[in-house]
Amino acid sequence: MMNLKTSRMPALLAACASIGLFVTATVAFAQQSTPPAAESQTTTAVPETPAPTATPQSAASPSLAQQIQQAQQPSFTPQEPFHVSLPHSHNPLSPYRPTDASPLDLTNSPRLQSLIRDGKLYISLSDTIALAIENNLDLAYFRYNFPIAETDYARTKAGGSAHGVNTGIVQSSTQGGFSGGSSGSAGASSGSTAAGAGGIVTSTLGSGTAVASFDPYVTFQGYVDHTVFQETNPFSVGVPIFKQNTIEALASYTQNFPMGTGLNVNYVGQRFANNSPYEAVNPTLFSNFQVELTQHLLAGFGIATNERYMRIAKKNVRINDLAFRAQVIATITQVENIYWDLVNAYEDEQIKERLVAFAHKTLQDDQKQLELNAIPAMQVIKDESDVATSEGDLTISRSNLRLNELLIINALTKSDDPGIDEMSVIPLDRVGPPDSNAFMPIDDLIAEAEKNRPDVSEDELAMQVAQMSLKSIRSELLPTLNAYGFYEGAGSAGPANPNCSLGTQCVTDLPTGFGGMFKNTFNYSSPEYQVGMTLQIPLRNRVAKADQFRASLEYRQRQISFEEQKKSIRFDVRNSQFALQQAQARVNAVQKARDLAQRTFDITEREEKLGAKSTYDVLVAQHDLAIAESTLAAAKTAYEKARVDIDRATGETLRRMGVSIDDAKSGQVRQP
Repeated sequence: MMNLKTSRMPALLAACASIGLFVTATVAFAQQSTPPAAESQTTTAVPETPAPTATPQSAASPSLAQQIQQAQQPSFTPQEPFHVSLPHSHNPLSPYRPTDASPLDLTNSPRLQSLIRDGKLYISLSDTIALAIENNLDLAYFRYNFPIAETDYARTKAGGSAHGVNTGIVQSSTQGGFSGGSSGSAGASSGSTAAGAGGIVTSTLGSGTAVASFDPYVTFQGYVDHTVFQETNPFSVGVPIFKQNTIEALASYTQNFPMGTGLNVNYVGQRFANNSPYEAVNPTLFSNFQVELTQHLLAGFGIATNERYMRIAKKNVRINDLAFRAQVIATITQVENIYWDLVNAYEDEQIKERLVAFAHKTLQDDQKQLELNAIPAMQVIKDESDVATSEGDLTISRSNLRLNELLIINALTKSDDPGIDEMSVIPLDRVGPPDSNAFMPIDDLIAEAEKNRPDVSEDELAMQVAQMSLKSIRSELLPTLNAYGFYEGAGSAGPANPNCSLGTQCVTDLPTGFGGMFKNTFNYSSPEYQVGMTLQIPLRNRVAKADQFRASLEYRQRQISFEEQKKSIRFDVRNSQFALQQAQARVNAVQKARDLAQRTFDITEREEKLGAKSTYDVLVAQHDLAIAESTLAAAKTAYEKARVDIDRATGETLRRMGVSIDDAKSGQVRQP
């Protein structure tokens, strides 16, 4: 017994010395100054990425993401850019034939295949954004708004009303991440608690006097008629059974003009034949030509009134461009957030794998110690329990990683590919690019937001449309006063009736053929012309008055919404900067906690070797270190997402990430 105690004395002395060393190191660490956030981000150890080529990196060597990107320079053929143009043809029959848009191209861009190596998808943040531009279905859906806006403008050029373009942000294929606010529809109104019939509320936007079609219309009509009458007084027509054959052809040309002018040209040609002996001419040929010009003088007068839909459609085209920019910002923001969630899940899975490996190693070592009766059996039971707990945590972490892999694949592909869906996704970038917005004064950030955010310009254009509508609806209050004038010419012809029984009255000097009839129609031989005015006054005019005043009220509502939007932007910027500052402070605090957990683990491990601590104490320290590392990874992810959000709030997302709006429109990334 004395020998056993004596043999343990050095171990006890060593344990006491280790405890003193641990206390000294802890106090010294607590007295250290707090490192800056940016510095702590660059000095944090990054978990190893299972890249295809693992080479040691020096301070001057490129990063892992840069190495892989250099090794796999794009060797693919870019996909065809998105382009849908309005149908146009010189074929005179093309306006009367339907035109179908080209079929959808739902194949993933070749860029995706170029990023696959050894059965895994290796993507950097820039690759993620490029794939989103080329394959994301939300952007693909929104691109069709450009030809839709053009069709709207084309129909208003012909006098049709503007249907409007739905410019609400689409967020169907990018689940997770930031959920941006939707902007109003161009030329449309909406309401979630509509109080109209069936919940439908129509806006007065674009209201006013009816706009006639500016496209000319040509009308043709012809018929052949045979009529038989049994006469009660045969002396009136000369026969008891009166038979008549009529052939008539009618042609008209109608066109309206933006000044409120209407033109109508009519021509009627007729041929009458009957069996009456009292007709001097049989058959009788008759034609009539009429030109009528009408001009609105009060209601419906002027280009501003009759081209209001065209002006609204022009504004809607510009609003749609801005809305697409907002859609690209929202999509890229969501994709960035999904990417950082993937980074967090990937790093957490690596941390849990190291913890499981350490728990298995501890269990194996303690099992050997138990065989030598150096430790109690309870120690091994604790180790087995910790292994089970660690494996359960690893299973949860892997499930979370798999979910985030599926989310990012869903956001970066057009169609499901079983081969790609089952691939592991390896994020190459662990720290986002530098962001100057994190250090700008709040007033400068608000000024940048008001200048860059597309929803600000959208609201300004919407206010201009509302002002235009407010002016055009006043025309509806006026009485209808039209000036008109028409000219009419007529001509008759026909051969003498050989069966005429009226003696000298059967003699006629009318031309006998169609040529003479046409000549008399247009030679001013039988003219008629008329100039006049029509005035229609609604005595109470309640409908027009109510619509006009409602338009004024709705304009005031839009002014309030415009001010609310500006206030919302200022609040959004302030809130984003506050969230960024909080995330930065949390990274600093969690970084300190992680460093302390690392030192605690190192000291505990040394003490265990000296015999002052058990292997279970080391396992607990390793477990605490893993928790601290997971918390740090989550804090860094929150910080990166806060930087993403402040870029969205200030409208700087596209500039900071180097995204070309032209590439986004075409769906083809031409530049790195």
